[in-house]
Formats: sequence, structure tokens, C-alpha cells
Amino acid sequence: MQPLSHDFMDDLRRLRVLREFRERGTVTATAGALHLTPSAVSQQLAGLSHDLGFPVTRKDGRRIALTPRGEALLAHADAVFAQLEHARHDLQTFDETLRGKVRIGAFSTALAGLLPAVLSGLAVDHPDLLVSVRQSEPPQLFDAVDAGRLDVAIAVAFDGSPTVGDPRYHRLELGADVLDAAVPADHPHAADATIDLRDLAEDPWITGSPGGCCASITATSCAAAGFTPDIRHQVDDWLAVTQLVAHNHGVALLPRLAQQNLPPNLSVRPVATQQPQRHLFAAVQEGAQGSPLLQAVLGHLYRAAGSSQLT
Repeated sequence: MQPLSHDFMDDLRRLRVLREFRERGTVTATAGALHLTPSAVSQQLAGLSHDLGFPVTRKDGRRIALTPRGEALLAHADAVFAQLEHARHDLQTFDETLRGKVRIGAFSTALAGLLPAVLSGLAVDHPDLLVSVRQSEPPQLFDAVDAGRLDVAIAVAFDGSPTVGDPRYHRLELGADVLDAAVPADHPHAADATIDLRDLAEDPWITGSPGGCCASITATSCAAAGFTPDIRHQVDDWLAVTQLVAHNHGVALLPRLAQQNLPPNLSVRPVATQQPQRHLFAAVQEGAQGSPLLQAVLGHLYRAAGSSQLT
């Protein structure tokens, strides 16, 4: 094999394409994430292999996969990208003042249940820090972090979210958001200290969109209780869910972060057996966690999670 050129890592764009291919698994999915054509992705990978002098991908049946050297290259690339991110934030706060802008992306319940306290705390402690928030969920949420359009992501550990140990991100665990049973106030079990889901087996159910986190938790919890729920309504807006329950249109599992400003005629009780829950975390690009700006945001976020109903 010919020796590598000293500038073999100069074209970081191609390394980003290879990195994205590792996460997506196919050229088509990589192209979609990077807003390129599949042909352009293939050309980038082929060009990288040509410049390196060894292939970074190989055919694996009808698909292509990373070669062992491609995997090794990415291990080094992860460290390079993390160091570049560290340098970017270090230079941004070089004057040692917490002045600048931080962009946070989060799912709707976190926006309502966590971020108001975070923004209020930051406004008092760091008045020169401008924080903006955007509603977003995986995988688009982490696409925006990868592209530099967001600095902090708040998500639920579920399909589309990065796994623990993903080298692209520094991860901060925020705790578990327990889901309680929500029933109309005149329901036979509305006054129970806890509700056994088996007692709701004959009720119509309200859940989120198919494949979503809370819809999956509902299906799994009901299955563990020995029944398949009669899903009458599929709604992703928690305000709408609570109104539907309060007006006797079904029962639901309601996250504690969403249990604010509840309507009258609604009863919320803990689940009697194993409590359903979803796990929340925040993430920034690996290498960025040393930024004083992001440390301030993550610190307030961690405290807000600790003082909320997260366990």
C-alpha cells in the first residue's frame, strides 16, 4: 500500500459523509440526511477512498458496508471533530464572559415542563446570554445538532435518538418521566390511590401517533397487564389529550412533565404495578461540553430536571 499523504484528513467534508454513512447504514439514507443525491454521496466516498489509497467501503451483498480501515479512520475522525468543536467553543468564549447565543432543540413536553425554568434561571444568572428554543424531535433534532443549527438537544431515549456511547455526542442524563393513568373525574376508579391498568381494559384509549414513544409505552404497559387497548384516538398534543379525557372520550397514560394546568373533571393516578416511564437526556456535540456557555445551560437544565417530577 502506498504511504498516506500528510494532508489525507484535509477534506473534512468527505469525512463527514463517511461518518454519516456509518450512522445511517445506506447511501440513500445518508443522502437524505445531508441533503445530497445518492450519486453525490457515492462520489464522495469513492473520492475519499481514492485519495487515501485504500477503500473505506466494501460491497456486502446488495449493500455496502465500512471496511475495517474505514472504521479505524472514523475512530480518528471522531476525535478530530471533537477537538474542532472544543476549539470553536473555546474561541467563542475566549474573553471569559458568558456572552453569546445558545440554540436549544427539544420535544414539546420538555419545552413546557423544563425549559421555562431553565430560561428564567439563565436570564437571572447570565443576562448577556441569548438563548433560543425550537421544537424538534429525532432524527431531525440530531441532524440539526450535527449541522450546527442547534447547540443542545433534549430528547427521549427512543427510536431515532443516538444510543448511549455514541462518539458524536456528550450526553447528560436527565432522569425518568413517569406516566400516570389519566381518567375522567367520574370514572369508577378516579378516586383510587393507584390504578391497575387491568381495570381500564374495557375503556377506550387515547394515545400518540403509531410508532411514537408514548404510543409504544402504552401498548407495552397494557400488554404487560394482559390486554390490548382499544385505541380510539391518536393525538400527540397533551393539552388535547387531557381535554378529551376530561370530557369522557377515553383514558390515557399521561407523562408527569405534561401534568400542568390540567383541566377540571380529570383524575390522574399512579399506575399500581410497574410504573411506565420514558428516559430523558440532553446532548451536545462531543468536544463542546467544556464550553462555559453550554455548561451554564446544561447546569440549569440538570437542576430543572431535578426539581421537576422527573425521577
